[in-house]
Amino acid sequence: MARRYDPHRRTRIIDAALSVIAADGIAGLSHRTVAAEADVPLGSTTYHFGSLDELLVAALRRCNENFVRTLRESEALAAGGEAEGAARAAGAAGSAGLADELTRLLGQWFAGERGAIELEYELYLAALRRPALRPVAAEWTEEAVELLSRRTDPGTARALVALMDGVCLQVLLAGGTFDAAYTREMLARIVAGGG
Repeated sequence: MARRYDPHRRTRIIDAALSVIAADGIAGLSHRTVAAEADVPLGSTTYHFGSLDELLVAALRRCNENFVRTLRESEALAAGGEAEGAARAAGAAGSAGLADELTRLLGQWFAGERGAIELEYELYLAALRRPALRPVAAEWTEEAVELLSRRTDPGTARALVALMDGVCLQVLLAGGTFDAAYTREMLARIVAGGG
Protein backbone atom coordinates (compact mmCIF):
# COMPACT_ATOMS: atom_id res chain seq x y z
CA MET A 1 0.00 0.00 0.00
CA ALA A 2 1.40 3.39 -0.99
CA ARG A 3 1.97 5.88 1.77
CA ARG A 4 -0.53 8.72 1.60
CA TYR A 5 0.93 12.22 1.71
CA ASP A 6 -0.85 14.22 4.41
CA PRO A 7 0.76 17.63 4.96
CA HIS A 8 -1.78 18.56 7.66
CA ARG A 9 -1.44 15.43 9.77
CA ARG A 10 0.75 17.06 12.43
CA THR A 11 -1.80 19.87 12.83
CA ARG A 12 -4.65 17.36 13.05
CA ILE A 13 -2.78 15.48 15.75
CA ILE A 14 -2.36 18.68 17.79
CA ASP A 15 -6.05 19.50 17.30
CA ALA A 16 -6.94 15.98 18.42
CA ALA A 17 -4.74 16.33 21.52
CA LEU A 18 -6.57 19.53 22.42
CA SER A 19 -9.91 17.75 21.96
CA VAL A 20 -8.82 14.85 24.17
CA ILE A 21 -7.56 17.21 26.88
CA ALA A 22 -10.76 19.27 26.71
CA ALA A 23 -12.86 16.13 27.15
CA ASP A 24 -10.76 14.08 29.58
CA GLY A 25 -8.04 16.34 30.94
CA ILE A 26 -4.33 15.77 30.59
CA ALA A 27 -4.72 12.46 32.43
CA GLY A 28 -6.73 11.17 29.45
CA LEU A 29 -4.00 12.02 26.95
CA SER A 30 -2.09 9.17 25.34
CA HIS A 31 -0.74 8.51 21.88
CA ARG A 32 -3.55 5.98 21.46
CA THR A 33 -6.39 8.37 22.43
CA VAL A 34 -4.96 11.10 20.21
CA ALA A 35 -4.53 8.73 17.25
CA ALA A 36 -8.14 7.62 17.62
CA GLU A 37 -9.39 11.22 17.84
CA ALA A 38 -7.31 12.32 14.83
CA ASP A 39 -8.24 9.18 12.89
CA VAL A 40 -4.60 8.45 12.12
CA PRO A 41 -2.46 5.37 12.73
CA LEU A 42 -0.88 5.19 16.18
CA GLY A 43 2.56 5.36 14.56
CA SER A 44 1.76 8.80 13.17
CA THR A 45 1.44 10.31 16.62
CA THR A 46 4.75 8.85 17.77
CA TYR A 47 6.41 9.84 14.48
CA HIS A 48 5.44 13.50 14.88
CA PHE A 49 5.72 13.58 18.69
CA GLY A 50 8.22 11.25 20.30
CA SER A 51 6.74 11.81 23.75
CA LEU A 52 3.56 13.10 25.32
CA ASP A 53 5.53 16.08 26.61
CA GLU A 54 6.40 17.01 23.00
CA LEU A 55 2.72 16.81 22.13
CA LEU A 56 1.77 18.91 25.18
CA VAL A 57 4.37 21.52 24.22
CA ALA A 58 2.82 21.80 20.74
CA ALA A 59 -0.68 22.01 22.23
CA LEU A 60 0.31 24.70 24.76
CA ARG A 61 2.09 26.67 22.06
CA ARG A 62 -1.11 26.59 19.97
CA CYS A 63 -3.13 27.88 22.92
CA ASN A 64 -0.60 30.62 23.63
CA GLU A 65 -0.91 31.82 20.07
CA ASN A 66 -4.63 32.46 20.50
CA PHE A 67 -4.46 35.11 23.23
CA VAL A 68 -1.22 36.66 22.02
CA ARG A 69 -2.78 37.00 18.55
CA THR A 70 -5.70 38.81 20.17
CA LEU A 71 -3.28 41.21 21.87
CA ARG A 72 -1.32 41.67 18.65
CA GLU A 73 -4.46 42.40 16.64
CA SER A 74 -5.78 44.94 19.13
CA GLU A 75 -5.66 48.31 17.40
CA ALA A 76 -5.12 50.10 20.71
CA LEU A 77 -2.08 47.96 21.52
CA ALA A 78 -0.75 47.82 17.95
CA ALA A 79 -0.88 51.59 17.81
CA GLY A 80 0.94 51.70 21.12
CA GLY A 81 4.37 52.03 19.52
CA GLU A 82 3.49 55.34 17.90
CA ALA A 83 1.26 56.50 20.73
CA GLU A 84 3.57 55.52 23.59
CA GLY A 85 4.94 58.99 24.22
CA ALA A 86 1.52 60.60 23.88
CA ALA A 87 -0.07 58.09 26.24
CA ARG A 88 2.59 58.64 28.88
CA ALA A 89 2.25 62.38 28.49
CA ALA A 90 -1.52 62.09 28.80
CA GLY A 91 -1.09 60.39 32.20
CA ALA A 92 -4.50 59.29 33.47
CA ALA A 93 -6.04 59.33 29.98
CA GLY A 94 -3.30 57.01 28.72
CA SER A 95 -3.69 54.62 31.64
CA ALA A 96 -7.47 54.62 31.28
CA GLY A 97 -7.18 53.76 27.60
CA LEU A 98 -4.87 50.80 28.23
CA ALA A 99 -6.97 49.55 31.14
CA ASP A 100 -10.12 49.87 29.02
CA GLU A 101 -8.57 47.92 26.15
CA LEU A 102 -7.24 45.11 28.32
CA THR A 103 -10.58 44.84 30.11
CA ARG A 104 -12.35 44.71 26.75
CA LEU A 105 -10.04 41.94 25.53
CA LEU A 106 -10.51 39.88 28.70
CA GLY A 107 -14.28 40.40 28.53
CA GLN A 108 -14.26 39.24 24.92
CA TRP A 109 -12.21 36.19 25.92
CA PHE A 110 -14.64 35.28 28.72
CA ALA A 111 -17.61 35.85 26.43
CA GLY A 112 -16.35 32.93 24.33
CA GLU A 113 -16.54 29.27 25.17
CA ARG A 114 -15.48 28.72 28.77
CA GLY A 115 -14.18 25.26 27.96
CA ALA A 116 -11.56 26.78 25.67
CA ILE A 117 -10.28 29.03 28.47
CA GLU A 118 -10.20 26.13 30.91
CA LEU A 119 -8.26 24.06 28.37
CA GLU A 120 -5.68 26.81 27.92
CA TYR A 121 -5.19 27.21 31.65
CA GLU A 122 -5.03 23.45 32.24
CA LEU A 123 -2.13 23.29 29.79
CA TYR A 124 -0.54 26.44 31.19
CA LEU A 125 -0.66 25.12 34.76
CA ALA A 126 0.58 21.68 33.71
CA ALA A 127 3.98 23.37 33.51
CA LEU A 128 4.08 23.16 37.32
CA ARG A 129 4.62 19.39 37.07
CA ARG A 130 6.05 19.07 33.58
CA PRO A 131 9.34 20.95 33.18
CA ALA A 132 9.20 20.60 29.36
CA LEU A 133 6.21 22.97 29.35
CA ARG A 134 7.82 25.72 31.45
CA PRO A 135 9.66 27.46 28.60
CA VAL A 136 6.46 27.54 26.53
CA ALA A 137 4.45 28.96 29.43
CA ALA A 138 7.17 31.58 29.87
CA GLU A 139 7.01 32.42 26.13
CA TRP A 140 3.41 33.54 26.56
CA THR A 141 4.32 35.81 29.44
CA GLU A 142 7.32 37.30 27.66
CA GLU A 143 5.43 37.96 24.44
CA ALA A 144 2.52 39.55 26.29
CA VAL A 145 4.95 41.72 28.29
CA GLU A 146 6.69 42.76 25.09
CA LEU A 147 3.40 43.77 23.48
CA LEU A 148 2.20 45.67 26.54
CA SER A 149 5.57 47.40 26.87
CA ARG A 150 4.65 49.35 23.76
CA ARG A 151 2.18 51.25 25.95
CA THR A 152 3.98 51.27 29.30
CA ASP A 153 7.29 50.33 30.90
CA PRO A 154 8.32 46.63 31.09
CA GLY A 155 7.81 46.39 34.87
CA THR A 156 4.26 47.69 34.61
CA ALA A 157 3.62 45.41 31.63
CA ARG A 158 4.74 42.40 33.70
CA ALA A 159 2.42 43.46 36.56
CA LEU A 160 -0.48 43.79 34.11
CA VAL A 161 0.12 40.27 32.79
CA ALA A 162 0.26 38.93 36.36
CA LEU A 163 -3.01 40.66 37.24
CA MET A 164 -4.74 39.38 34.10
CA ASP A 165 -3.55 35.85 34.90
CA GLY A 166 -4.79 36.20 38.48
CA VAL A 167 -8.19 37.50 37.41
CA CYS A 168 -8.59 34.66 34.91
CA LEU A 169 -7.61 32.01 37.46
CA GLN A 170 -9.97 33.42 40.09
CA VAL A 171 -12.89 33.44 37.66
CA LEU A 172 -12.12 29.91 36.47
CA LEU A 173 -11.44 28.36 39.88
CA ALA A 174 -14.24 30.09 41.74
CA GLY A 175 -16.72 29.45 38.95
CA GLY A 176 -17.65 33.11 38.98
CA THR A 177 -18.25 35.62 36.26
CA PHE A 178 -15.84 38.18 34.87
CA ASP A 179 -16.23 41.51 36.69
CA ALA A 180 -15.24 44.06 34.06
CA ALA A 181 -15.59 47.12 36.32
CA TYR A 182 -13.36 45.67 39.04
CA THR A 183 -10.81 44.41 36.50
CA ARG A 184 -10.66 47.77 34.74
CA GLU A 185 -10.14 49.59 38.05
CA MET A 186 -7.29 47.27 39.11
CA LEU A 187 -5.61 47.44 35.69
CA ALA A 188 -5.88 51.26 35.74
CA ARG A 189 -4.25 51.38 39.17
CA ILE A 190 -1.31 49.34 37.93
CA VAL A 191 -0.90 51.44 34.79
CA ALA A 192 -1.18 54.71 36.73
CA GLY A 193 1.47 53.54 39.22
CA GLY A 194 3.93 52.65 36.45
CA GLY A 195 5.83 54.69 33.91
